[in-house]
Amino acid sequence: MLARWTRGSRCFAVAELFAYTDGACSGNPGPGGWGALLIARDGEVVLRERELSGGEADTTNNRMELLAAINALEALKTASTITVVTDSVYVKNGVTGWIHGWKKNGWKTSAKKPVKNAELWQRLDEAQARHQVDWQWVKGHAGHPENERADALARSGMKPFKSGGS
Repeated sequence: MLARWTRGSRCFAVAELFAYTDGACSGNPGPGGWGALLIARDGEVVLRERELSGGEADTTNNRMELLAAINALEALKTASTITVVTDSVYVKNGVTGWIHGWKKNGWKTSAKKPVKNAELWQRLDEAQARHQVDWQWVKGHAGHPENERADALARSGMKPFKSGGS
């Protein structure tokens, strides 16, 4: 469904926005990368695409999964309605469920321990606050074309940090 906005008596269709995100790590911890594929669609027609990627020398897969989602949302210049598709149960469950309890508990788990990656969860919470986000999960490495592209972006983001850059 396309979002709509009005100006006076005229109604305009706005493209559907999607972000496909993934993280990768060689060793856990180890060198890692994140990737995000942003797509604006009008039905089946792709109007615009943008690829984002990055990485770190010593990180975890969960951190890279979080950074993929964060960077996708932070790349949007205006408040938007967007569907974020991730293959990370950690990100999907965290942002749609766990985060509410963590915030109430001062960024502590139900066991009263500090939330791992709290600074990234806080950044993700802030990044999504200005948007209307629908979070969806897709099985990774199962032939989903956009997820496979996000995975390739994550692996390319990791490449400079691996031994010998390969």
